[in-house]
Amino acid sequence: MGYFMDVQQTKITLDLTGQICPWPVINTNKELKKLNSDEILEVFVDHMPSTLNIPASAKKDGHLVVDSTSNGDGVYKITIQKK
Repeated sequence: MGYFMDVQQTKITLDLTGQICPWPVINTNKELKKLNSDEILEVFVDHMPSTLNIPASAKKDGHLVVDSTSNGDGVYKITIQKK
């Protein structure tokens, strides 16, 4: 699991490639709890169910799913704004 912070944009990047559900959802939720309101979390996953489960969990907790895209290589980026 990689963890990077871009201080200028208050954006956290969480690399969860190689993990299968439920771990990407669990790790995303743990990271969101650490963030302040309006900070951005970018999550990278390569497990297809995670592309549905992470946004569903984030929305259920009241966060904004800004974007979910694929790079065409089987890796998806889910961008979440903490609320």
